[in-house]
Amino acid sequence: MKTNPSETRIKPTLGELMATVGGFAFEYSADTKEAYDLGRVVLLQLLKEASLEIETFDQPCSGTRLPH
Repeated sequence: MKTNPSETRIKPTLGELMATVGGFAFEYSADTKEAYDLGRVVLLQLLKEASLEIETFDQPCSGTRLPH
């Protein structure tokens, strides 16, 4: 999905995201188990899609030690 660079974006914390998804999941589910399952699926999908947009860098951080 392409985004408009001039578009305003919010940056919620993981806790805020979980609370929002959980609220909707419990509102639209018949029971607790269904709500947790729905929330899990939605969060996994959101995180999976978001991880594709994150730029990765192949340069190691300065001062880090790699185990041998």
